Amino acid sequence: MKKNLKTELTEVARKAKIACGSLALLSAAFKNAVLKDMAAALLSKKSVILKANRKDISLAKSKGKAFIDRLSLNALRIKQMADSLLDIAKLKDPVGEVMRAWDTPGGLSIQKVRVPIGVVAIVYESRPNVTADCIGLCFKSGNSVILRGGSQALNSNLAIFNCLKEVMQKHNLAEGAINLIATTNRQAIDYLLKLNDYIDLVIPRGGEELIKKVVSSSSIPVIKHYKGICHVYVDEEADLNMAQNICLNAKLQRPGVCNAMESMLVHRDVAARFLPGMLKKFREAGVEIRGCAFTQKIANSSNLVRRATEKDYRTEYSDLILSVKVVDDLDAAIAHINEYGSHHSDSIVTDNNNSAEKFLKQIDSACVYLNASTRFTDGGQFGMGAEIGISTDKLHARGPMGLEELTTYKYLVYGSGQVRV
Repeated sequence: MKKNLKTELTEVARKAKIACGSLALLSAAFKNAVLKDMAAALLSKKSVILKANRKDISLAKSKGKAFIDRLSLNALRIKQMADSLLDIAKLKDPVGEVMRAWDTPGGLSIQKVRVPIGVVAIVYESRPNVTADCIGLCFKSGNSVILRGGSQALNSNLAIFNCLKEVMQKHNLAEGAINLIATTNRQAIDYLLKLNDYIDLVIPRGGEELIKKVVSSSSIPVIKHYKGICHVYVDEEADLNMAQNICLNAKLQRPGVCNAMESMLVHRDVAARFLPGMLKKFREAGVEIRGCAFTQKIANSSNLVRRATEKDYRTEYSDLILSVKVVDDLDAAIAHINEYGSHHSDSIVTDNNNSAEKFLKQIDSACVYLNASTRFTDGGQFGMGAEIGISTDKLHARGPMGLEELTTYKYLVYGSGQVRV
């Protein structure tokens, strides 16, 4: 008799838990060799993966441009996935690292040691590269992983997963070390989130609706970010050519991702010099501008700049739409970002060191930048090889999560017969 979905998922999670024991014993050299084989396998199976991706894209052709961009793979993106696995192989293995060691007056020797978290479940939407990145990071950090991708990327995810699973099997690794839930039945997420006897951590990657659903349904600890409402503030003492380049990159390089700029703030004293050219370049790139009354006045057109609403400043567009606000001073910019932002990534462009320090200290976000694009909030860009996700939480992990963030710690206590009196 065919097992029902709940039973199947429980069995997957149980095997993943069992696999953790063997993963924790693997040497760094062995794990690195497997990761290199995985990278080679992705490249050798490129045509199979691209064929599967084309099928997903054809089924999703009614979706918007930003969605298709997140879903799409090409030869370069597959190479980038392979390169990420190679980069992870080069990184120091955190498992077994002694974080602190000391002796007590009673003769006990104590070590605080990094260990894997255990079983990590990743619930994600339409980016197939997440499949390879998460498998690589979890494997290197000694965690079993259960992947549940979005239905729109199912064919791509399966092709990538099967490619990497073959490598795991070739190296005789535990069956439950990597897992992909292939069903499109939405109940799968609900069942998965209740398996707290087996799963230690859930990381949702996707839109706010998905993340809120995971948080509200989960019996398992969740690390997440709800939105990516990222700001760039152009200060009165900014290099305006630099500011223009940073703002263009932050919005246009990949507008559909969570670290793209959604709102641009400009100091009143430079607005008349900065905004006309900046808005012209955005319009030429097809960006819809929603601005404050002063922005409309500078643009000299309410048709070219739509009046921004309160909701616009709280919206993650993930598209070619940008909210713009002219602010009186640095304090007003900081207050606006802390009120309307999502504590993800925010940047100041300025040559004033005092203004820079104040911004860096007072903005309550996971990543705060000086004179750089918000698009660098990424595990690969931070030198982590890849990322398991980006957290705006404040406990355990914050910002891009790499190998260290996929570990916890335990205390090893060595004695010689001591008893407490």
